[in-house]
Parts: sequence; structure tokens; C-alpha cells
Amino acid sequence: MSVFRLSVVAGLAVLTGVACAGDGTGLELVSGVDQVTLSGDVQPIFTSTCALSGCHAGTNPQLDMNLSEGQTFANVVNVPAMELATMNRVTPGQPNSSYLVHKVQGTHLDEGGSGFQMPIGRSPLTQTEIDLIRAWISAGAKQN
Repeated sequence: MSVFRLSVVAGLAVLTGVACAGDGTGLELVSGVDQVTLSGDVQPIFTSTCALSGCHAGTNPQLDMNLSEGQTFANVVNVPAMELATMNRVTPGQPNSSYLVHKVQGTHLDEGGSGFQMPIGRSPLTQTEIDLIRAWISAGAKQN
């Protein structure tokens, strides 16, 4: 996703009222905001920050979670988190119950998880990037 499109999506989200829902589901997409997709919005985040050699890519990815293009969906959606087996890496429609969200937010220890905030050894994801991941999960974490 281009920086311009990322800025436009984030700006539209703020202007049209994307907000945390009180029911614990996290971000809700409001009409008028383009649906966030795995391929166009979320995968570029993973590709540039996570799917790197020695991290979540290749034949032996960390925690057996490959976030490379074409591998992400099968490795995260409805897959139990290795650091917290009672929580899936991604639970469609439920970003607050998705361990991947907690890992990038740095709230994983509060949930009973372990390890470090991701991406380790790099700057944390921006709030806009986290919001895009949360929005994709809220919209059903589709393979789109």
C-alpha cells in the first residue's frame, strides 16, 4: 500500500468515525471507507516489517509463523498462538481476541502471553498500521 493511500484510508477513518466499539470487537468499518484487504493493506505491513530473513519468513520462520506474501492467511487465521495456546493468532471479527494484535500493540503480556512486542529489534508499528490490521480482522480477516 502506498504511503498516500495509507494516509487517505487513515484520514477517512478518522473523518467518518471509525472507532472502538464498546462490545469488544475493536475497530468497525464505517460506510464510505474502503474495505481493508489482506493483500492491499495488511500484507505490505508484514512484508516490510515481519517477513524478513531470520524472522517470519523462509523455510524456518520464528514460531512457525510465515508472514510472507501468499503464506500469511494460512499461518495466522484461526491458528492457535504458540505463546498463548488459548488464543488464536487471528480470530476473524475479533481483534481484541487476536494474539497478533496484542503482539504488535505490546499488550501480549497483559493477556498471559510471552516474549517481546513485535517487530523485535525494529521500531514498533505505527498506530495507523495497527489500525489497518485491526480493521482487516474486524471485517472478518478474509483472504482478500
